[in-house]
Amino acid sequence: MQLGRKGWNNVVIFSMLLMIFFFNGLHTKLNSGSEQSSVQSVLPAQNFILALEFPDQKIERIGTSWRATALINNAPASFWQATTANLVALVNEWQSMQLSVADDQRAFHNTPALTVATVWLAGEQLPWLYLLYSAPQGYYLLDKSNQRVLSLDKATAQRLFPSFNFSQSEPK
Repeated sequence: MQLGRKGWNNVVIFSMLLMIFFFNGLHTKLNSGSEQSSVQSVLPAQNFILALEFPDQKIERIGTSWRATALINNAPASFWQATTANLVALVNEWQSMQLSVADDQRAFHNTPALTVATVWLAGEQLPWLYLLYSAPQGYYLLDKSNQRVLSLDKATAQRLFPSFNFSQSEPK
């Protein structure tokens, strides 16, 4: 079979397109396994927290430092104090936290959340909502933005929600 110059150009173009589709499909196939990993980051990578809001207080970035503002007047005293070091540690904890995806992706619409955290990220128009639920062996963190259910133990939950009184949520 003899092909002219235009014919060979078409063969090269179509073969390059096939290679591009092949490599693109291979790339997405290889990356799809890592997205369903059992351990995932709570917040998206390379994002900066601008504000963290809990039911009793709001933590905001002011320049290079952090400020905590009470949202409830005459709130009961908490063992966690909003010092500069504690605020930086809390924000770093949220930014670097990785949790395992819960095996039991159960619905939480019938049970009330223990507490909620609202996280404002740089470059995002809407905040990310995280609801904490009690589980038989620890706690569940429901990521409303991505509809993920993450499992965590009591110590990790206390680090992410330091002003929440966990003794009230334990069964008696």
